[in-house]
Amino acid sequence: MAHFLFKTEPSEYSYDDLVQERHTTWDGVSNALALKHLRTAQEGDDVVIYHTGEERQAVGLARVIRAPYEDPKDPKLTVVDLLVAKRFTKPVTLKEMQATPAFADFELLRLPRLSILPVTEKHWTEMLRMAGLLPRR
Repeated sequence: MAHFLFKTEPSEYSYDDLVQERHTTWDGVSNALALKHLRTAQEGDDVVIYHTGEERQAVGLARVIRAPYEDPKDPKLTVVDLLVAKRFTKPVTLKEMQATPAFADFELLRLPRLSILPVTEKHWTEMLRMAGLLPRR
């Protein structure tokens, strides 16, 4: 099972929207590298939802419930379907990640404009700890 971080502008589509809808089709990804990452997602993979803009924080989890498929609105693009999973007990801010040595090599810090990123097991575990979903060591 793989892990990803999906970015969204909360004024356009927020984690609260996903909670309310329970599931959604994640679309609108057009960057070539982001699409490459999105196309590797598989059913059952975990996703951190990250709010961009003024918030700049990871806020909750979702799960891929349908593997990548052609965007019905634009066949050049790809979409996946997500199911809401769990809200973070405490959002994990970009500043907190920047200040945490475990995230020194995290793609979010290296490629901040990319909307879909793979997340390593190390980064996944640390983010869940910081979010209050796993116990501290």
